[in-house]
Amino acid sequence: MVAQQADKGAAYLRIEGVNKRFGQNHVVKDVSLEIVRKEIFALLGSSGCGKSTLLRMLAGLETPSTGRIVLDGEDLATVQPHHRPTNMMFQSYALFPHLTVEDNVAFGLRQERPRIARDVIAARVTKMLDLVQMQRFARRKPHELSGGQQQRVALARSLAKEPKLLLLDEPLAALDKKIRQETQLELVHLIERVGVTCIMVTHDQEEAMTMADRIGVMSDGVLLQVGTPDEIYEHPNCRFTAEFIGETNMFHGRLGQQGVACSDFPAPIIIPPLTDHADGSEVSVSVRPERIVLGRDKPEAADGTMNLAAGEVVDIAYLGSYSIYHVRVGSSRTVIASVPSARWGDAPPPTWGDSVWVSWKAPAGVVLGR
Repeated sequence: MVAQQADKGAAYLRIEGVNKRFGQNHVVKDVSLEIVRKEIFALLGSSGCGKSTLLRMLAGLETPSTGRIVLDGEDLATVQPHHRPTNMMFQSYALFPHLTVEDNVAFGLRQERPRIARDVIAARVTKMLDLVQMQRFARRKPHELSGGQQQRVALARSLAKEPKLLLLDEPLAALDKKIRQETQLELVHLIERVGVTCIMVTHDQEEAMTMADRIGVMSDGVLLQVGTPDEIYEHPNCRFTAEFIGETNMFHGRLGQQGVACSDFPAPIIIPPLTDHADGSEVSVSVRPERIVLGRDKPEAADGTMNLAAGEVVDIAYLGSYSIYHVRVGSSRTVIASVPSARWGDAPPPTWGDSVWVSWKAPAGVVLGR
């Protein structure tokens, strides 16, 4: 992506200690963040976590209770929303139903003061419609377009004023799943072609992982972790992030000399060497389902770095290229394993009630504080 080639030391947008309160309700809590030029950044979290409020503060639709927002060296505190070098694409697209596609794209340009010349507006509209491949629909009204086409028009309108910062509020939520998946990379390519810095808000982890250079995970108004998609997924810094991003097996126990002793696992869980947790502390071990190896035969563990346990298949979700196995270990613990369908070759795969072994190597486990 474009931002991966940018100067990571140059902050284009700085959010400095921003808080937002509505009466007694503290919805954004001391958020600090730096975004580089041309980066696509995703704020990810469940409903009510504060991500949309933060986006609205960037747009000027809400005012921070405390803190600063600085864009390209300019403090936005006293800049009115219609004068900010930002533009937002709303989840509903908010297209004017009585205007044609080209008039929707031109609307913001026609409100500029001092006025922009008509030929300049026409050229800008043509450029934007060409960019989103909607020129042949220029005379249509929004109700004559599909959901994906309406999304392109809304994007063209957001980009027409050439903002320094593009804000996307759940940009693909109005599309059905198949179209949403097809549109994710297309939208990224359009943003990269324009070269605009972008912050998007989403509750869809797949959308964030696919589209963003970096992700900020929010919960209860707090920015918990910021990193690239692989950093967030492979190295979560807390239980919330580990459980919110994808699926995981979470084992809870007490750290000791031989590993993490869990009451619901037959042996201490072997983990990588640690420097930030003391013996005797309560911890959790996160192991992704695709890291779990499932087989009929007991695997060899000669090097002492393998966790393994016998179990029984209690549930299977067949998803075509892979299956999700739920394996009961001991009296009550269920271990989830994601197994490629090709894993079994020509042999029949395990089925409900079969005895199997689950195993994973020590480095696959991420140790987190309770």
